[in-house]
Amino acid sequence: MAQRAQPINLRPVATWPGTCAALGVALLVLGTLAAVALRAEGGRGFGAADWAALRFTLIQASLSALFSVGLAVPVARALARRRFIGRRILITLLGAPFILPVIVAILGLLAVFGRSGWLSDLLGFVGLAPVQIYGLHGVVIAHVFFNLPLATRLILQGWQEIPAERFRLAAQLDAGPRAMWSLLEAPMLRQVLPGALAVVFAICLSSFAVALTLGGGPRATTLELAIYQAFHFDFDLGRAAMLSAVQLVLTVVAALLALRVPPGEGFGAGLDRAVSRWDGSGRRTRLWDASWICLAALFLMLPLLAVLLSGLPGLLSLPASVWRAAWVSVQVAALSTLLLVSIALPLATSIALGRKALGEVAGLLGLAASPLVIGTGLFLLIYPIAEPAALALPVTALVNMVMALPFALRILVPRMRQVMNQSARLALALDMRGPAVWRRVILPRCRAQIGFAAGLTAALSLGDLGVIALFADPEVATLPLQVYRLMGAYRMQTAQGAALLLFALSMGAFWLLDRGGRYHAEA
Repeated sequence: MAQRAQPINLRPVATWPGTCAALGVALLVLGTLAAVALRAEGGRGFGAADWAALRFTLIQASLSALFSVGLAVPVARALARRRFIGRRILITLLGAPFILPVIVAILGLLAVFGRSGWLSDLLGFVGLAPVQIYGLHGVVIAHVFFNLPLATRLILQGWQEIPAERFRLAAQLDAGPRAMWSLLEAPMLRQVLPGALAVVFAICLSSFAVALTLGGGPRATTLELAIYQAFHFDFDLGRAAMLSAVQLVLTVVAALLALRVPPGEGFGAGLDRAVSRWDGSGRRTRLWDASWICLAALFLMLPLLAVLLSGLPGLLSLPASVWRAAWVSVQVAALSTLLLVSIALPLATSIALGRKALGEVAGLLGLAASPLVIGTGLFLLIYPIAEPAALALPVTALVNMVMALPFALRILVPRMRQVMNQSARLALALDMRGPAVWRRVILPRCRAQIGFAAGLTAALSLGDLGVIALFADPEVATLPLQVYRLMGAYRMQTAQGAALLLFALSMGAFWLLDRGGRYHAEA
């Protein structure tokens, strides 16, 4: 007989691995920043160039977030209201730019919007000047290209969470498009848009490869690019640590402002019926929606088509250095994916079991951290005990894992929470704990989400041009760095062929892991 009341443990698996994972991520990010700051000499404070970099970073991130989310609203609304052949495929393709390697996307954007691109050729036929893509507008165009699909998916998810019964009731009350907007759509957008704006703003704050290639000069320097310059050219660790701290604070403030938005009361539960919309049956509305869908598809698909067409001739004559770089990229992506799965799964489980603060910490630090500072901090810590150049690739894989962790948690946590709510009590009733729960409950029921997160991580790691640009030696390079070097040497045909190979590897890795996770998995 029990002598006193005992709390009932309703957790079929331990939460301490997730706690250790979150503390490890925090230690990695904050510890490497501290290592850089402690090795720095006395700084001169914020100079004119630093203020210019901060100002340009805030301007381009704000404009990129506003344009990405502002354009995503009518695109997502059109996709939510329309049902047509190929809609599911189009929504899937709209996600391609987000996982597209940055250097590949830049080559595609130059082929379409560059001075010698398709748009400039079209303008030349009517006697207009060619497009100038370098500078602030080029950086914003590239960021909109990358983040418009992400914002569209986030906002479209908000539309899909409105139960079909609410639209049916509005139609029975003879509510027109304006009433439908004010009663259902505007309240939903007030809850979804701040988070979408904060995510895109945070992503654009840490822009590196876009500003490096499309900035066009010192006036278009972001904080991340200024950190790279402080390391690579000046080896000014104090300035780099100071700029990284500023970037970290900006991202955390943006995320906290988004979290302060009240969650709202929602629209209640529905019966999971297919949504039927009666507010968009007019000819003008159909034309309006079709125009937005077509314009978004053209803007996102034309650069991909340009990469395919321009890369095919060079793909047949790639030098051996490109194939070696491709093999290095595959190894880095594989290691990064393994690290991600080993960290994200216990962390997502802990969040699903009530440790929500862990996910917020890991997510904020993953978005806010500068990969260049993390890499440099790790090299400063490794240098006294080992040769840093020999660990360049593992360090790159580790940093890529940290950068992909927030997106993986976004994918894994909702499904993990659902599985725990449905199966935790049953597992405990069957005296199933620890490894048995993982083997029989969590992994089988989360296979699709694990495959999606792993595929996303592999694709992002294959296309990353960050830490490796700072520390790679001439003999060892990843494929994105090799493409950048070929562009710098004006070997554009070879660079375009290598970019097409990188595109194929990234899309192939994502498809293979995502499809493998969904194979024979429960829906």
